[in-house]
This record gives sequence, C-alpha cells and structure tokens, in this order.
Amino acid sequence: MAVKIRLQRHGKKDSAFFHVVAADGRAPRDGAFIEKLGTYNPNTNPATIDLNFDSTLKWLQNGAIPTDTCRAILSYKGVLMKKHLLDGVKKGALTEAQVEERFAKWLDQKAGKINSKKDNLSANAKKAAAEKLKAEAATKAAKAAKVAAKNAPVAEEAPANDAPAADAPAENTEA
Repeated sequence: MAVKIRLQRHGKKDSAFFHVVAADGRAPRDGAFIEKLGTYNPNTNPATIDLNFDSTLKWLQNGAIPTDTCRAILSYKGVLMKKHLLDGVKKGALTEAQVEERFAKWLDQKAGKINSKKDNLSANAKKAAAEKLKAEAATKAAKAAKVAAKNAPVAEEAPANDAPAADAPAENTEA
C-alpha cells in the first residue's frame, strides 16, 4: 500500500476548497483517507494553508509520497525543508541544534517574504481605490460643467448697427 499525501476537493463549483490528506494511492480522489493533515484554500490572496506540521512530517519520514501540488504546498510551509534537515541529522552531517537554528532562520525569511507580499497587495489596493476616486471626481466635475453650461441663460445677440434692419422697407432705386 503506497501512501500518498494529496488534495481532496471540497467546496462549491467555482470556489474549490481542499483538504490535505494522507490516503492509500488506490483510493479515489475524494474517497477514503487515512488521516486529514490540513486544509488549502486557493481562493484567498495569498492562499490560506493550514497544516498539522508534525503529523505531515511524520508521514513524509515514513515514506508517504506527496503529489506535485502537495509537494509545492509542503515546500511553501517548510515541511520538506525540515525533513531535509532531519535527514542530515540521520546521516550525521548536522546536530539537532543546528537543524532548529537553520529552520528558524528559514521561517523568518519566509515570514518576511509573505508580509512584504501582503503589504504590497494592500498598498496596491489603496492606490487603485485612490485612482478610482480621482477618476470619479473628474467625471463628476465634467458632468457638472456640462449641466451648468446647458442650464445657463443663453444671451441673445443684438443686431449690429451696420447691418440694415430686416423690418425696414427696402428702397426702390428705379430711375
């Protein structure tokens, strides 16, 4: 029995929500599973991932094989990094203290990247809202000017003195 770490689809038609599970490789996608390891919601920006870190790490160390998407999720959360470092302890290349130090450093860097992305997204949203408000104000001013021009009294032009009046009788110049 080959155990796989994979996604199980839930949610509505256009808003998928996934459970990360450890399941027998022969079981159907949404069928029986051995253990639920977490959730993955790709509908948010950045995607929301909630994993039971220790349980997932235990499954990987016992030989569970993640699918491609799950591998990306586990890499993003640092489970694969921790497994890699712990494999170094088994081989004698690292100590537990070095593993914890390197993993903490990696987590801090990752948290900084995530926070900067969130800050950029919020700054871009504020900038877009300000530009939209500015465009709406310009449109409103243009409409107000158009309405003011339409409602302004039209000044009638007085006939010029040089031109003959239209009501005056024309002179007969027959001789």
